[in-house]
Amino acid sequence: QVQLVESGGGLVQAGGSLRLSCAASGRTFSSYDMGWFRQAPGKEREFVAAIKWRGERTLYADSVKGRFTMSRDNGKNTVYLQMNSLKPEDTAVYYCAAVLGQTRGGISTTKYEWSYWGQGTQVTVSS
Repeated sequence: QVQLVESGGGLVQAGGSLRLSCAASGRTFSSYDMGWFRQAPGKEREFVAAIKWRGERTLYADSVKGRFTMSRDNGKNTVYLQMNSLKPEDTAVYYCAAVLGQTRGGISTTKYEWSYWGQGTQVTVSS
């Protein structure tokens, strides 16, 4: 079992920055691929970014590429999402997700393939 707790959300003006954190419980954190998804009101939950369990590869949605950076610190059981140049369309609840990564070669962008989820943190970008 992995428990995930997100933090760092808030209200920011367009063009501003936020850094989200996701703290994970469990001693096997370093074995999990980690991801960020987001869900805006009335929309489906969508993939934002993910990082492999060793940290050697990251993947980003086209909509955030070049603006968001995901990283992980296996010593602290934490992943981060640095969000720069925020836009109003980035407004959503952001969710951290985890899936055992050692048996997977690639990174899944499909929400149904992720095993564990946090409770989410609200990000609101004003224009």
